Amino acid sequence: MDQILATEDTIARAAKGDRAAFAALVSLHYDFLYRTAYKWCGNREDAEDVTQDVCIKLATAISGFDGRSAFTSWLYRIVLNAVRDRQRQGVRRSRQSEALAHVTASEMAPEQESVATQSQIWDAVRKLPEKQRDAVLLVYGEDMAHAEAAAIMGTRESTVSWYVHEAKKALKGLV
Repeated sequence: MDQILATEDTIARAAKGDRAAFAALVSLHYDFLYRTAYKWCGNREDAEDVTQDVCIKLATAISGFDGRSAFTSWLYRIVLNAVRDRQRQGVRRSRQSEALAHVTASEMAPEQESVATQSQIWDAVRKLPEKQRDAVLLVYGEDMAHAEAAAIMGTRESTVSWYVHEAKKALKGLV
């Protein structure tokens, strides 16, 4: 509880321009931002760039945090928007996919085949329409309940369920 109160206090101070509080928030949540960006981007370079972009945006956006949702849910939305912006700009580079294309299944050990299959599935998920992709990544990638995903996506729980259902149908044809 003390950590939650300290975080609320830190958020309030950062929103008022306290640089030390802002630095503490970034430090506290940086790994979370990076992991989230990586799950959406699929490669280290883009995830690092998105994380840096989010940290820069956070400096001005923090004053808009109103506390109606959890701070991490609010951060999710900022990361998702940054990923979408990056994808719309067409700046993505996918070295992981290129390396995977040069390895055949017969050259892989069984555990590598599993990793390759998972990688291919997540690559296919990233090709889904935006809302379906977000729902699948939140529900399966982040292991969130549909209600939690709905709060982050700004929609109803039933809508998230529908996006996941539609994504599953689409993935059957992609994977």
